[in-house]
Amino acid sequence: MTRPARLALLVLGAALLAAARAAPADEQPFDIAVVGHTFPDELGDADLKRTIARADREKPAFVIAVGIKSADEPCSDKLYLQRKALLNKSDQPLVLVLTGDDWTGCRNSAGRSNAIERLNRIREIYYDGQEALGRRELDLNRQSTITKFRSYSENAYWEMHGVLFATINLPARNNHYLLEAGRNSEYEDRLVANRAWLQRLFGMAKRRQLAGLVLFSDGDVRIHAEPGFSLLAGFSTKQDGFAETRRLVRTLAEKYTGKVLLVDANREPPVKGDPAPGTVTWRGNLGHVTLQGEWNVLRVAPGSEALFALRHEEGAKANGQPKLPAR
Repeated sequence: MTRPARLALLVLGAALLAAARAAPADEQPFDIAVVGHTFPDELGDADLKRTIARADREKPAFVIAVGIKSADEPCSDKLYLQRKALLNKSDQPLVLVLTGDDWTGCRNSAGRSNAIERLNRIREIYYDGQEALGRRELDLNRQSTITKFRSYSENAYWEMHGVLFATINLPARNNHYLLEAGRNSEYEDRLVANRAWLQRLFGMAKRRQLAGLVLFSDGDVRIHAEPGFSLLAGFSTKQDGFAETRRLVRTLAEKYTGKVLLVDANREPPVKGDPAPGTVTWRGNLGHVTLQGEWNVLRVAPGSEALFALRHEEGAKANGQPKLPAR
């Protein structure tokens, strides 16, 4: 064998060895902190500071913060900017998931709905770039980079160790579907955007042969509800604001070989038959959990049969051990 050939083999061997040594790092489990707040009374800022400090100590891969404010707090620029400054103090990358309380109930000085204007203002304040909040960088891919959907900057995705993570604007209280005729232009436009978004996410996960897809939202689409289920008793499924999203996710999940986990922060009164908050339920490859309390940790174990597991604060306190319903 010639000397150049031997050198080439040595270089190739070194590269393969380096790759083999690096591979296990990608298989290591990692944690995601998911923070859901009720912002009680005047304690909203204090609660947020406390949980951000906890995340700084525990150092998850990133933080998901669900919600900016409570329904009782003002829909003011001042409050939006104040909360953004707090969220930006996180040492870890932080991704904000909007809730219905952040915008759907907002009203102007004349008492009329100001929801769409406030949603657009939140987009300007919180989603003005391609990076997550916080001091450490995490690049996001926003739906707003697509010209047709340039308004929907709150919908974002990022990939980590073979798992795709994404946010989607599905507010609680029936996905902001209004029963009064002629008042659903916001809902209908967002439905089109969300449909395209879900198709893109599942297409990407399938094409890249990713192990899993995690979707964070405010509202619970009741993904495991029986066929014919209506969120609103006495009304047809057409008036269930989550019906189309539920059908689409089920259809897309059936064509995807990885695991799909829907994580929501719904605080609406439970519907009969709903699993308890904090309980991860699975049907086939499609899982769902409604968060319990303000502090939850999602453990992701790439390469493991139990790809996802959830620990919430109440379960950990009950017996001194993490509660990890896994799949």
